[in-house]
Amino acid sequence: MKPWSNALFLIILALLGFAISFANAETHYHDFVVEAKPVKRLCRTHNIITVNKKFPGPTLTVRNGDTLVIKALNKARYNVTLHWHGIRQMRTPWADGPEYVTQCPIQPGATYTYRFTIEDQEGTLWWHAHSKWLRATVYGALVILPKLGSPYPFPKPRHEVPIILGEWWDRDIISVLRQALFTGAAPNVSDAYTINGQPGDLYRCSSKGTFKVSVNSGDRVLLRVINAALNQQLFFTIANHQLTVVGADAIYHKPFATRVIMLGPGQTTDVLLTANQRPARYYMAARAYASARGAPFDNTTTTAVLEYNTARGGSSSTSRPLLPRLPAFNDTATATAFENGLRSIPSEAAKVPTKIDHSLFFTVGLGFVNCNPGPRCQGPNNTRFAASMNNVSFVLPRRTSLLQAYYNNIPGIFTTDFPPVPPLQFNYTGNVPRSLWQPRFGTKLYKLKYGSTVQIVLQDTGIFSTEDHPIHLHGYHFFVVGQGFGNFNPRTDPARFNLVDPPARNTIDVPVGGWAVIRFVADNPGSVWLFHCHIDAHLTWGLAMSFLVENGIGELQTVEPPPADLPRC
Repeated sequence: MKPWSNALFLIILALLGFAISFANAETHYHDFVVEAKPVKRLCRTHNIITVNKKFPGPTLTVRNGDTLVIKALNKARYNVTLHWHGIRQMRTPWADGPEYVTQCPIQPGATYTYRFTIEDQEGTLWWHAHSKWLRATVYGALVILPKLGSPYPFPKPRHEVPIILGEWWDRDIISVLRQALFTGAAPNVSDAYTINGQPGDLYRCSSKGTFKVSVNSGDRVLLRVINAALNQQLFFTIANHQLTVVGADAIYHKPFATRVIMLGPGQTTDVLLTANQRPARYYMAARAYASARGAPFDNTTTTAVLEYNTARGGSSSTSRPLLPRLPAFNDTATATAFENGLRSIPSEAAKVPTKIDHSLFFTVGLGFVNCNPGPRCQGPNNTRFAASMNNVSFVLPRRTSLLQAYYNNIPGIFTTDFPPVPPLQFNYTGNVPRSLWQPRFGTKLYKLKYGSTVQIVLQDTGIFSTEDHPIHLHGYHFFVVGQGFGNFNPRTDPARFNLVDPPARNTIDVPVGGWAVIRFVADNPGSVWLFHCHIDAHLTWGLAMSFLVENGIGELQTVEPPPADLPRC
């Protein structure tokens, strides 16, 4: 066969493969009804907001390349939006979901249909409310399987189980939010953590509902672990069993073994477990990684049960399960070791940007608003809590969304002068001057040209306390090329960057009293993408900003027009 014939043959094969792949793609239709439901936990029953009266909500299982069409009907008494956490939303920013960013909220009695396609993503993501604090109970797993005929890049598991970690308040979550907003103080901490909606055996009135996973000896199990907690990083482990990490945030990673994983709110981790221990019952357990000095936190432990089946098919034992040894609440060394274990597989690592167009430096942390002593100033030293990036505390608009304002050229909603570096340099993780305690408030965006490469240094600050911050970028995933403690040093730290196999994520935990450096290509154009702390208390106080990604040549042509049922403010 002649060389040109070989080339033509290969092209035909590639086109045929693409056509077959496209033909196998499916469109999944779902109705999501957001409504209140009475739920009993910790001996008490009260109404929570749910989807389809399920807590957690429905698990969505799709394949890479499939399309989702989800009609959301709001029958609750609060405004609501839904966010598909980690979905890149290529050309479909109207489906991203954060209220007043890409849409106005769905009002009680109204509907909105989210439409988007999964493009080159596989693994575990999740969906949740992105309005006020409703995601405390409005959430569920989003599982993306490989295309038909495509295998996992690891041994095929016999079972796949979503493990969703959450927080539970023994009162209405909107009341908790309103109290915190009124007083300016930190919100009440949760009363329990949960695994798949259940607190587990270590809490009162909870043993009957404890979540269980049954296995046979020798089974290989893929656990899709999701941290849906509102305000807390969590350690997770299983007694006597080793976990093999194979992915995070719907991106495959090089496998590595660990006893403990740590997830910030918003993060997901896929782990393989082999049932190779003595047939018995073993606790899965999760509890807080609490890095802020002096800050209150929920110091309880949630459990589920991994139980081996006997040859007769029954439970291997009715005895109390073995409880694992969990890290201390402030065990930063264990959290850091886990983060350092993540490495990209070669196909992902090849995408790491090396030439940078935008080199940005963002401080992230808490601050205070000075005010007169009284019921609305109950933060430290008669202040109100605030939070900021580069000393700008983000303010959401109310009369339209940022994306609608951009698309329709509505003036006066936002400005594009978000500072690329802090307004003042200082000892970020040391004693911060009092003049920098109070941020400025504004709706400031930073403009990126389509196709540009971006590097962001995320630097923790110590105004209130240094703290681990889970920072989430909508519309993208990124490479974590460096992390460290103390103040980032631009002269020496870049020499230690990992540009060979850095982990790829959509949510990065900025180390307590330290820094993280991320890189990405601004290849998702014509939209406003939120960049924020995924601790909801911090987002409420303003720890966020937004990127406006243009392409400069009619960028709106690359984005689908707003849907006819897009909610109005």
